[in-house]
Amino acid sequence: MMNVDVLAVFAHPDDMELTVGGTLLKMKSLGYKTGALDITQGEMGTRGTAAGRATEAAEAARILKLNVRENLGLPDGHVFVTDDERTPLVRALRRLKPKVILTHQIDDPHPDHHHIALLVREAARLASMQKYDGDFGQARINVPMVAHNIFSRRVVPSFIVDVSEFLEQKIAAIRAHASQFYNPDSNEPETRLTDKNFIVELENRSRYFGSLIGVEAGEPYFVREALNIEDPVQLLTRSMNLYS
Repeated sequence: MMNVDVLAVFAHPDDMELTVGGTLLKMKSLGYKTGALDITQGEMGTRGTAAGRATEAAEAARILKLNVRENLGLPDGHVFVTDDERTPLVRALRRLKPKVILTHQIDDPHPDHHHIALLVREAARLASMQKYDGDFGQARINVPMVAHNIFSRRVVPSFIVDVSEFLEQKIAAIRAHASQFYNPDSNEPETRLTDKNFIVELENRSRYFGSLIGVEAGEPYFVREALNIEDPVQLLTRSMNLYS
């Protein structure tokens, strides 16, 4: 059984790479165990097949040096927040025991993304309640902290992770999902993701958020809970060079 410190929970097999790949690489470099849980197989995607996307996801996981990557197998395009979805996610969380969960932004325009953001919040809490699904025989866990990646809405970040050293590897992991991005030889329908400038736009976005904290590239997050800071001087002086 593999426990992880940081678990990325996202809807489709390429969502994690597009949003938090740099953070996972950085956490791995700091000695944390990292994992990803894809909620669906992405079978409703305009391009590619479920089997092909699973192969791409495995290659991306290798590039990101994940300790574990799993797929919950819920139906793409039909993820809601009921016990049909909460129970399998609670079981996965109790087995993997993450301390921190990275997931979608609430109110993302993609229904699966929005629903999974809510699903993660509910499942994280329910995983701490022993009597929820207690007959399955798993022990409760402490409630993991949930951080929502900021992607499709203008939200002020609670914090930004410096991923400057890992931007190139993040882009390589994204490109591992070859069926989903620009390919001039493909005969499949075009999507926003297949535009030849899409990945360049992602790089520019990372550089923008990096610029807010005085580094080359960053990934932004929003948390609803107040953060308990042990050393505010150490935290706040990390950004003093922006104002000196």
